[in-house]
Amino acid sequence: MEHFIVSARKYRPQNFEDVIGQQAITNTLENAIKNNHLAQALLFTGPRGVGKTSCARILAKRINQESATTEDEDFAFNIFELDAASNNSVDDIRNLTDQVRIPPQTGKYKVYIIDEVHMLSTNAFNAFLKTLEEPPAHAIFILATTEKHKIIPTILSRCQIFDFKRIGVLDAKNYLKVICEKEQITADDDALHIIAQKADGAMRDALSIFDRVVSFSGDTLTREAVTQNLNVLDYEVYFDMTDLLLANKIPEVLIAFNTILSNGFEGHHFINGLASHFRDILVAKDTATVNLLEVGDNAKKRYLEQAVKASIPFLIQSIEKANDCDLKYRTSKNQRLLVELTLMQIASITFDGEKKKPANYIIPATFFTSLSPAKTTQKPIVSAKDKEAIVSEPKTAAVKEPVATPVLKNIKRRTSSLSLKSIHIKKEEGTVQSTEENFDKHPRDNFSQADLEKAWKEYYGKLIEKGQKNIAAILIADSPKLNNGVVVQLTLPNQLMANQLEREKQKLTKFLREALNNYALQTQLIVNEAAVKKFAYTPQEKYEKLLEKNPLLASLKNAFKLDV
Repeated sequence: MEHFIVSARKYRPQNFEDVIGQQAITNTLENAIKNNHLAQALLFTGPRGVGKTSCARILAKRINQESATTEDEDFAFNIFELDAASNNSVDDIRNLTDQVRIPPQTGKYKVYIIDEVHMLSTNAFNAFLKTLEEPPAHAIFILATTEKHKIIPTILSRCQIFDFKRIGVLDAKNYLKVICEKEQITADDDALHIIAQKADGAMRDALSIFDRVVSFSGDTLTREAVTQNLNVLDYEVYFDMTDLLLANKIPEVLIAFNTILSNGFEGHHFINGLASHFRDILVAKDTATVNLLEVGDNAKKRYLEQAVKASIPFLIQSIEKANDCDLKYRTSKNQRLLVELTLMQIASITFDGEKKKPANYIIPATFFTSLSPAKTTQKPIVSAKDKEAIVSEPKTAAVKEPVATPVLKNIKRRTSSLSLKSIHIKKEEGTVQSTEENFDKHPRDNFSQADLEKAWKEYYGKLIEKGQKNIAAILIADSPKLNNGVVVQLTLPNQLMANQLEREKQKLTKFLREALNNYALQTQLIVNEAAVKKFAYTPQEKYEKLLEKNPLLASLKNAFKLDV
């Protein structure tokens, strides 16, 4: 059985040209070597698996190759690698400084590579300061770390710092293609793209994932096999879910989400992926931002197709709701319900049925016809001469009469009687009621007391039909009296009743004028505190009032021993 070498070791870069995604740093180091501008203390910092240690080894080899006499000359004895995680004491640094003083046997430089330098203790850093600031001419230090913030500032100020960046998805995918060609492996473009995305910018992680997937599926890498092995949600899941959300199919959405949970995926992972999916669709809606899509060619076509179906307002609201769900997920006691509620809210964004916010939707005009009866418009009076002229005209096409469309602002809104707004509305109504038209040219027919009482009872009946029983009761508290032929007087027992009837006074006066055909008629309310005796309010007063009309009521009360 042949010994297997992992791809991360087998395809480790041997020169600067092989380093992926760090062209700026490799070019700088290459030019520094050629121009003899290389600093004696370098700090390589950045995420894991991006090429820090590889560049340090390549640099250490290239420095001595410049002064080599033959190409086959080996300078392995000039390169010292120290792991600061296990050699972090002051004694380890003192041994290192003692070795630095000894010049190299072959070559020009001795290179010291200290990996994970942030693991050194504070005392070890302080012991290393003097040597790092003024090293011998034959010594070069290359420090590598993933956590630059843990290194004391006095060390940072003595080093030339190179910040390594994450490997791009496309760069990682293209390098995996090269490895597939060398290993004679057939791989889908989307499969390699998923591996590059899963690596999260680390080339070493991408190669480790690649080895794992190859062990699972053999010489042929498919998108389905990669998603199954890596336990990641396939983008097809998000495309299908988005189609259901756009179609407002809430039951199907909940069933699809249940299937995702049944396959072992976490709701938090799903909702984060859905938010990213909506972001990618939003990016695909504009040709200027399509290049921001870090997906394969097949997936890019799907995004462009779905971008046509989804509107920008829908995508923005969906991203907001998914992001809000992400923030609340950890603190929620019912996490599944939280995600399901978010999905139902997203599916309801484009729903044309029940509206959560009526202002965001168009309300048909026919809706208002059920709220109030349509107003009847009076037809213009046409004379006989005009009718003959109209009949004599030839009929061309039928002319439709314009239909008045109800307007929302004409519908009077209810206000609470306890609100400040209601006070202003009542004041405005009072000012409107105080203005009257000029009725000098209107008829002024004479009417009798009987005519007045008949019209009075008719208006009382209208109030009962409208449900205004309080005003109706005040209206029959006393009989109206006709004074001077045009003044209608009504005597009330207290000012409260007079104030309540005052609001109805204008309508009452208008009705009496039209019913009696006398537009000079005036209504006058008189408050007479003494008149309160005529009215019965308590049960005892009502009994005494009935006893005045029928004295036999006392005998009935005594015979049956009734209480009032």
